[in-house]
Amino acid sequence: MTAIDVQLTEDRALRDAAKRLFDADVALIREDLAQRGAGGRIADRAADAALDTADDALNAAREHKTMLFVVSAGVVAWFARGPICEALGSLRDKVEDTFR
Repeated sequence: MTAIDVQLTEDRALRDAAKRLFDADVALIREDLAQRGAGGRIADRAADAALDTADDALNAAREHKTMLFVVSAGVVAWFARGPICEALGSLRDKVEDTFR
């Protein structure tokens, strides 16, 4: 047998082994899909992703408490800007009346 024949035989053996492995993987996937449908898989993945996101957010909040407080205070101030501006305006008017 020549070197090319030996190489061809080895390559075919590798190809056949890869094909058997692929077929076994496909059979496992089909069996798993038969046990649990695609909808159940999608729901599980969505739930896992939501839990991972919540864990990440909780860890970030624990690590950056000061930043969380500052951002929360900013959001509250933004939504309360009308009453805050009115209060400051009336305070300014009182101060101006005092010095007149």
